[in-house]
Amino acid sequence: MSIRLIALELYQAWREIQALEKRIAHAPLSERTALEESLRQLKAEHTRLRQALEGAKD
Repeated sequence: MSIRLIALELYQAWREIQALEKRIAHAPLSERTALEESLRQLKAEHTRLRQALEGAKD
């Protein structure tokens, strides 16, 4: 995968994290657990993409 595509996916993941954090802040308690799990997975994907991008730059 090219550096440009990785960077685009990284940016998209970051935007999704921001949106999900806002959603969690306004969500009722009954929905927060599922949303927080989604956020955890999304942050893990973001970290994986960031590490891939750093590896590609070396």
